[in-house]
Amino acid sequence: MQHTFATNLASALYTDMYQLSMAHAHYNYNRHNEQVAFDYFYRKQPYNGGFTIFSGLGEVLALLQEFKFSSDDIDWLHKTTNFNDEFLEFMREFRFKGTVYSMREGEVVFPQEPLVRVQGNLVEAQLVETALLNYLNYSSLIATKAARIKLVARGGILSEFGLRRAQGLGGMLATRAAITGGFTSTSNVLGAKVYGVPAVGTIAHAYIQSYDDELTAFRDFAKINPINCVLLVDTYDTLKSGLPNAITVAKEMEQQGHKLMGVRLDSGDLAYLAKQARQVLDAEGLTYVKIVVSNQLDEYIVKSLFDQGAPIDIFGIGTSLVTGKPDAALDGVYKLSMANGKPRLKLSENIKKTTLPGLKQVYRYHDAAGNFIADAVALEDETAPDTIHHPYEPDKNLPLTGCTAEPLLQPVMQNGELTVTPTPILEVAQYAAKRLSKLTDEYKRFENPHIYKVGVSKKLYDLRTELRSKHKKNTF
Repeated sequence: MQHTFATNLASALYTDMYQLSMAHAHYNYNRHNEQVAFDYFYRKQPYNGGFTIFSGLGEVLALLQEFKFSSDDIDWLHKTTNFNDEFLEFMREFRFKGTVYSMREGEVVFPQEPLVRVQGNLVEAQLVETALLNYLNYSSLIATKAARIKLVARGGILSEFGLRRAQGLGGMLATRAAITGGFTSTSNVLGAKVYGVPAVGTIAHAYIQSYDDELTAFRDFAKINPINCVLLVDTYDTLKSGLPNAITVAKEMEQQGHKLMGVRLDSGDLAYLAKQARQVLDAEGLTYVKIVVSNQLDEYIVKSLFDQGAPIDIFGIGTSLVTGKPDAALDGVYKLSMANGKPRLKLSENIKKTTLPGLKQVYRYHDAAGNFIADAVALEDETAPDTIHHPYEPDKNLPLTGCTAEPLLQPVMQNGELTVTPTPILEVAQYAAKRLSKLTDEYKRFENPHIYKVGVSKKLYDLRTELRSKHKKNTF
């Protein structure tokens, strides 16, 4: 059998080489069973925005259940590395048996707070790092982009059209993340099947060009596809050719008991063309025909189209969405926070890059209306603190006495087995929309959004200070 990237996604080789090199060292020094904890978090909001939508957890949990080395993997490692036979036999039996705490997928999240905690032995907790980062960073970036587009779409229907421009098989994760962020359909047929969402599509210029005339192309396509038929009207001349021919076909469809669903604009001045098309369609009694637009759309263009009064019903959005343009990556990291029962931190001259030690819980505070106020990162054995402290500026704090607090990190996997029922992606999307509605508008605007407050408990602040002082004493 020829091996492809797709057939190896569940392999524990889906990691970076240094993870295996460290595992080899841990095993040979008999440290592989030492218990540790790692936190996944990110440092900076994407798109200069005020929030991120946490996405990809379902895929990560599914991967962890299948994360193992095949016999072929072990044979390849034997041939290509200097790993000793004892270690390779140990890895042959490797399965992830750790424990995972996580925020719920679809949660609205913020920098510096742990979104996922992985606990287990040194080998298993380290080996899953790369795959976890790969899935969560990309998925959360795309879900956030989708949510930003949804915020300005004014109820318009959003469909993900990005598979052909996605980074390889990342197109599958992009489809899932786009649904999480508020899109309701996809052109990705496999994605639609796997994730249980509608598959949609219109018609390509090539189909129309393959005919000697546009009207015949429209008639043939509508005849064989009378349900949800959308005609692409910009192959030759949108207003002089495409739209008149689409109107002719629409009226012929009416005589046959069907209705043309829409006309699609894929080039030119979309705002102007949409207004003209709407005016002509309405004058012909085709008020039910929807206007669909595509072509390099993002949140700023969608907002601009509506600001210009463009009467658009459906948006097909691809490249900018699935590539996370312009950011390309979320800077999520995976850092050790506990080892052998002792809290650990990564020290830096820049206090903002000094990690938070120990096992932690994240609490979210609500006001009387249920809106989000602030988040607190506290040690796991603490209750929600009444006051949170700025993580880097000791003189700043925020009293939260009397506010309602909810813990966000919950166990989702215990000893390698799921402790929660996998959530269908449409339910994840509903949760994301509900949570985003509790974030007030000043955090969701595109220009200079308010910075949401994420603080730490006094106990956690003091622990980090103590460990920093201890480690600094041991440096030259």
